[in-house]
Amino acid sequence: MAKRKLTKKLRPFKKKAQEVKDMVPANVVERAAELNPLNPTVPDGPSLEDVPRITNENISEHREEVLKGARKYIYPLRHSTRTIVTITISVIIAAFIGLFVYCSLAMYKFYQYNTFVYRVSQVVPFPIAKADGHYVTYENYLFELRRYVHYYQSQQQSNFNGANHDQLLAFRKQALQQVTDDAYIKDVASKNHVSVSDKEVNDRLNEVRNQNRLGDNNKVFADVLREYWGWSVNDFKRSLKQEILAQKVSAKMDIPANQKVSSILAQLKGGADFATVAKASSDDPAAKQTGGDYGFAITKTNPNVSPEIVDQLFQMKLNQISGAILASPIIGGQGPSLQIVKLTGITGDSVTASHIVINLQDPSTYIKQLKIQKPPHLYVHF
Repeated sequence: MAKRKLTKKLRPFKKKAQEVKDMVPANVVERAAELNPLNPTVPDGPSLEDVPRITNENISEHREEVLKGARKYIYPLRHSTRTIVTITISVIIAAFIGLFVYCSLAMYKFYQYNTFVYRVSQVVPFPIAKADGHYVTYENYLFELRRYVHYYQSQQQSNFNGANHDQLLAFRKQALQQVTDDAYIKDVASKNHVSVSDKEVNDRLNEVRNQNRLGDNNKVFADVLREYWGWSVNDFKRSLKQEILAQKVSAKMDIPANQKVSSILAQLKGGADFATVAKASSDDPAAKQTGGDYGFAITKTNPNVSPEIVDQLFQMKLNQISGAILASPIIGGQGPSLQIVKLTGITGDSVTASHIVINLQDPSTYIKQLKIQKPPHLYVHF
């Protein structure tokens, strides 16, 4: 009785097991029946006979199969790399366009002169004018303007955003006029084979330094340039080179002055009295009474005599007469001159001397006609 009841209870489970058995493939059932968990055996590995053999005849086929499998990984990588490169280039181009637009507005609309704009102008040659067929870069203009601004802000406490705004406008016009004139002078110099060597610049720099005008040592010299004009030593040399070029243009182009100097030197070589010739020929008004005598002892640091003259005097012998010396002006508003000097006395570290001055035409004289024929084209209008 109990057995019959148990069979009745197990009947649903047998039915369910039969359904599961019917769902499993026959070969799987047979393999499962063969398994003996108490005596596991390691199935046989793949037979070497099933491994394809590579020969010289079929190596190309196998190589193509390997490459074909690798390409599915290479192509997505190449695509990703190409996408990255494209995005990077697009970002760089957008940045350059943005920088160009910003700098264009800063320079040509708002007339900015801050350090960032100046540094950009040193790299990218934005033009500010065109003079005699040559572009004048914005960097040249900012080089001139920034020294004015630095000096008046640091030494005069000028406020260009407020009370001194009109003064800033005047400086803008002055700087623009200066750089356009410099461009014309460079053109005249080139046409007349006038140039300035690095040696000439260094010699002039040493002459100025010997007069102790800008400090008595390299550190003080550099500090003075930075404090007063915001310049480095190379910036000062750059300005000095343009100044010397303009002076040499005047000396080369002023034919009447050169003829007068030649005549004076011929008289002196012929034995004429220096003072008499100075009274008759010198452009220095005081020479009419003094015969060209400076009237004071000259030292190497004397700021009242052109550095080129001082340098020459301390190389001369007593009563020696020099040739023509191109002298830079010592007072603002003066132009360059050709001078002839005579060493009249030596006392310790100082000397006495007389001079004959022949004034040269201002360099602007030689570009006036050129500016009329080829007027400058300005890209800014203050």
